[in-house]
Amino acid sequence: MSIRLERLGAERDRARRKRDEWESRYKELDQKYIEQENTEIHEMVRAESLTPEQLAELLKLAKTMAPNPVCLENVKKEEGEGNERD
Repeated sequence: MSIRLERLGAERDRARRKRDEWESRYKELDQKYIEQENTEIHEMVRAESLTPEQLAELLKLAKTMAPNPVCLENVKKEEGEGNERD
């Protein structure tokens, strides 16, 4: 093999290793991002003291119209009428 071909091969191998390292790092960061996103969603739901049923109702409403604070209060009132939650 020529020296030039060997150099290109070595450079290609280094690039492949770098690519694999970055791909691994990307997957790790993507997983951390998803975990943080889920944590923040969970905190928002808890901050509003929503039951799973209330959250489901809000998500259903969000499909048909823009969510707003009035919707949240209405859903909380409807769910709260049957059983009080503290």
